Amino acid sequence: MLIYPTMNPIAFSLGPLKVHWYGLMYAVGFIGAWLLASYRAKKPNSGWTIDEVSDLLFYTALGVILGGRVGYMLFYDLGNFLSHPWIIFQIWQGGMSFHGGLLGVLVAFYLFSRKTRKHFFEITDFAAPFVPVGLAAGRIGNFINGELWGRITDVPWAMVFPHAGGLPRHPSQLYEFFFEGVILFIILWIYSSKKRPRMAVSAWFAILYGIFRFGLEFFRQPDAQLGFIAWNWLTMGQLLSIPLILFGIFLLYKIHNNKI
Repeated sequence: MLIYPTMNPIAFSLGPLKVHWYGLMYAVGFIGAWLLASYRAKKPNSGWTIDEVSDLLFYTALGVILGGRVGYMLFYDLGNFLSHPWIIFQIWQGGMSFHGGLLGVLVAFYLFSRKTRKHFFEITDFAAPFVPVGLAAGRIGNFINGELWGRITDVPWAMVFPHAGGLPRHPSQLYEFFFEGVILFIILWIYSSKKRPRMAVSAWFAILYGIFRFGLEFFRQPDAQLGFIAWNWLTMGQLLSIPLILFGIFLLYKIHNNKI
């Protein structure tokens, strides 16, 4: 069994202002995505400028933060939100939903497409390889916060998290960091390095993220306020991942049949 390296969730303070590691991880994710996107934009015939990348990052940040927080409240903590609506602003305490953030980002991309007259899927294909960078940073933030821990286990690398009842558990945040962050980034970065049919990169992002998230949920402790949602073994994260996988398959079908 490994010892969980207990860390202060506050990185540093500037007078009364407390800067949390969780927020810094979001900044790391956005900056990393911007650097990679700028690198791609500088390539010949990329169809993108640095200014467009910066604008896209701004739209994406709004979509992630607003959609992620609202999605968490609606999908995972609706009762608490209805009784204490002000908690929606307490982002530093965690509580962000990927699926909510994804919906927020898609709305932001639609608005960006209207502004720039770029095709919607041209934007999603360009952005998809950079999303895992933010996912990886976010999971490290979860780990530092000691939240979203895994289920009880006796594997040699199990950890005892400070607020998880004193029993060894899967460090599921690190599993998700590796598969949803590192592995997904490598696959999409290599795949998108060559010209692909429109929607193909987006389709594979949806399929692979959905599969990784669905599988890793078997190691992650279900949210206490929800528990298992269906058949005593499916979690909310798994239920929300199924439509994502199906949508990715639908896009591949459309590509194969030249329907779009």
